[in-house]
Amino acid sequence: MWNILIIEDDQCVAQKIARTLNAGGISVDVTDSGRKGIRRLMSTDYDAVILSRTPPDLDGLSVLATLRGIGAQSPILMVSSVADVHERIEGLRAGADDYMSMPFSFDEMLARIEVLLRTRPSLKKEAQPMLRVDSLRLDLVKRTLMFQQDKLCLQPTEFRLLEFMMRHAGQVLTRSMIFEAVWDRHFDPDTNLIDVHVARLRKKVGELGAQQMIRTVRGSGYRFG
Repeated sequence: MWNILIIEDDQCVAQKIARTLNAGGISVDVTDSGRKGIRRLMSTDYDAVILSRTPPDLDGLSVLATLRGIGAQSPILMVSSVADVHERIEGLRAGADDYMSMPFSFDEMLARIEVLLRTRPSLKKEAQPMLRVDSLRLDLVKRTLMFQQDKLCLQPTEFRLLEFMMRHAGQVLTRSMIFEAVWDRHFDPDTNLIDVHVARLRKKVGELGAQQMIRTVRGSGYRFG
């Protein structure tokens, strides 16, 4: 089943979109702010996104730019209450794959989403039981970390942290991005949770005999790989 994220603060509109997609056999998650939507996309693979042009906390174009900046490849349909050609052009140029202005037919929205899903077959969900970065493998089902013939089990938070880092290997991940994605809360600059769990992961990777992959980026955060 396809899984779509709806970023829409108008509960009435969000519920109508969700009902329409559900009737078309599509599973949905709904969030009411841009920041929450970004955190969801950082930790979960969605087949498509329906994004409001004006979330209450971040401009829709800023959300688009952030999503594309962190490597999110899910097709994005932007919706707006303003039927202005310049806004549509801005949205498409910012990274949206399609754009609809209210009022619109929810059946047409479903048809457009189906087109986006059909034309992006490489994004269709497939079984992905394993993440690999160089010689390290993370089993997403058994939640074990493997190197060559050795493996070890991870604690739940360690697993979420490592999965997030491996999915974004090569990118500089700020402490705020890590904290909001793994702990699902706004970043507290006074907490040492990230340092503690990164230190544990480094130790466990070392126990496997693998090369250390978690690198500190001074003044920014961490990079995996």
